[in-house]
Amino acid sequence: MARFAIGDVQGCAAELRALLAQLRFSADRDQLWFVGDLVNRGPESLQCLRLIRALGDNAVVVLGNHDLHLLALTFGSKLSDKPGDTLRELLRAPDRFALLEWLLQRPLAHHDPAHGDLMVHAGVVPQWSVEQTLQLAQEVQRALCASPEDFLDHMYGDKPDRWSEALQGHDRYRFIVNTLTRLRVCTAEGRVALKAKGPPRRGAGPEALLPWFEVPGRASRDARIIFGHWSTLGFVNAHGVIGLDTGCVWGGALTAVNLDAPIRPVSVACAGYQSPGEG
Repeated sequence: MARFAIGDVQGCAAELRALLAQLRFSADRDQLWFVGDLVNRGPESLQCLRLIRALGDNAVVVLGNHDLHLLALTFGSKLSDKPGDTLRELLRAPDRFALLEWLLQRPLAHHDPAHGDLMVHAGVVPQWSVEQTLQLAQEVQRALCASPEDFLDHMYGDKPDRWSEALQGHDRYRFIVNTLTRLRVCTAEGRVALKAKGPPRRGAGPEALLPWFEVPGRASRDARIIFGHWSTLGFVNAHGVIGLDTGCVWGGALTAVNLDAPIRPVSVACAGYQSPGEG
């Protein structure tokens, strides 16, 4: 059996099918790990959800920020479409409720202790161990599934921007969600800068912003972490992490790696359905 991890699909179903063919994926022996952002901005979000859900136990999926946005459009009461969204076909599909109930049940983090692998969509603040990351992800998943409308109506915002065990309620949930689905850079003390989207700009001093995986001594360093979300970073295989967002929807590539072999990216070129800056 091979475990293939796949970067942000974002509604690029044709590219996903081409990648699975290139990987020679076989449902009787292989497993696919999706780093989140299955939908939005690409042209075929509906087809992507149908394809991935139909894989059953062969697909391991964590939620990304675009997946949560889709859930907020469905189960929340306050949100409307954003510029650049391409979700209307999915939201009008006859099987939308089955697809979205399935998506609602996906976790925010997945751990394979036998191989020492942790998968999240975006990142982990340096103070969180693997065990704590999983506990906090499960805490959020329970709250989301218990009351989707209340949870999703309070999910958006950039504050608080620093972790504390004393955080409670929606502030606590919001920080956990932002870390796992939006994080790119942070300080060594764990202050997150969610507006930073470009290539990393490394600084010096206690308030310097670093890619989250480059913070010295981070508590999650005992796991190999697989993530996506950061298209301007591109493919990464360093610092004990594998970054797989190679900008498919922007005209880059959709990339996979075999987690059970020497890490060599396998990619298919993408047409480019949106330009950076749209939305």
